[in-house]
Amino acid sequence: MSSGETIQNLRVFTATWNLGGQCPSGNLDLSEFLQVRNEHDIYVLGFQEIVPLNAGNVLVLEDNEPAAKWLSLINQSLNGPSSDLASRGLKPTASFGGSLSFQKPSYKKIKKTFKKINGKRLKNCNCSLEMERKAAKDFCFRCQESNLKPDDSSTEEEDDSFPISVDLAKNEMKYSLVACKQMVGIFVCVWMRKELVQNVGHLRICCTSRGIMGCLGNKGCISVSMSFYTTSFCFICSHLASGEKEGDELRRNLDVIEILKNTQFPRICKTSRIPDKILDHDEIIWFGDLNYRISLSYDDAKRLVEKENWPALFAKDQLKMEREAGRVFKGWKEGKIYFAPTYKYPLNSDTYYLEGVKVSKNKRRTPAWCDRILWHGRGIQQLSYIRKELKFSDHRPVCANFLVQVEVMFKGQKKKVSTLNFDIEDLVPTRSSFYS
Repeated sequence: MSSGETIQNLRVFTATWNLGGQCPSGNLDLSEFLQVRNEHDIYVLGFQEIVPLNAGNVLVLEDNEPAAKWLSLINQSLNGPSSDLASRGLKPTASFGGSLSFQKPSYKKIKKTFKKINGKRLKNCNCSLEMERKAAKDFCFRCQESNLKPDDSSTEEEDDSFPISVDLAKNEMKYSLVACKQMVGIFVCVWMRKELVQNVGHLRICCTSRGIMGCLGNKGCISVSMSFYTTSFCFICSHLASGEKEGDELRRNLDVIEILKNTQFPRICKTSRIPDKILDHDEIIWFGDLNYRISLSYDDAKRLVEKENWPALFAKDQLKMEREAGRVFKGWKEGKIYFAPTYKYPLNSDTYYLEGVKVSKNKRRTPAWCDRILWHGRGIQQLSYIRKELKFSDHRPVCANFLVQVEVMFKGQKKKVSTLNFDIEDLVPTRSSFYS
């Protein structure tokens, strides 16, 4: 390694959550869920069913109101009360129940607000200005003050990849929003400590639909590609085919295969060699509602659940068996699971089965570890893999903490880089706006 290179360990926190189409209230506190006391450097949050997967959201118009609400809640937890929406011109109002709620600014307005620095839009390309002029389009991203120009202005039609202000000292913001994207019920947002954003480059987003007829966005994934110094990252938030009939696991396998095959990041920069496929990246984290079930009868699974015999239940986990057979996620890793199945719960319940409540065979679900986090890459070490006890939906969220090695290059001298923390949560919704 040359004198201008060094290796840094980055701490990455990830999480995934299927929201079941439930919209959050304005007083939902995500601080414990996001482990804000640990002050992670990067949060990559993924959601599924952020909106109900009905015909209107899938076929007609995407509802962005829930996504806007989640952005606000995440921002308040990461950056504190002083950075709430009121400080951004979104006035709080009292609801009929007495809790604090917000007016409904559009999702675009929120993104437009977050993507500006000192009132100006950040340039998207992190390449030198001379190299930039040679490129067809400057969609690469890196927040460098040298790339800011007085005539740069934001437009409504811009891509969903954007940074918030890197220098919001007035609001004492610790974290900046680097990217966010919604595809029907899937929603991803990436937050990073503001002093680290300047080292991010070549940020791109790709949506791959695997829903109805293999082409609608009620199922599929959103993939985010970016570089930190010279190390490339890819984060995939997915919602795979549902169903617990025999053979449904093969449909999920096919979803994974097609996502790996068809996800193609745009060639946005002609000056750098950057990965355009998922497996071309150095470090990859795949998270979401993968929907793999338990290959046991309902009654056999219920007996094991009532005994809390998770090892015996997990022995019949479809994802475990499909990976061991080499049919899916070959070469990927997953941490050991010591927590209870994350699906399916009645709302606000601690039990999978409610006593005295009869459920038809068509509607009853065998408990399963649907919500998972896997990784691929030589420089990733998992530190923890847990579920959180939030009863907001019929799924429990799952979180993982990683230590990721990143190669850092400096001109002339070595320089230390602060530890990075990534947080990923899976939530799958449809459209998004704001608080009612």
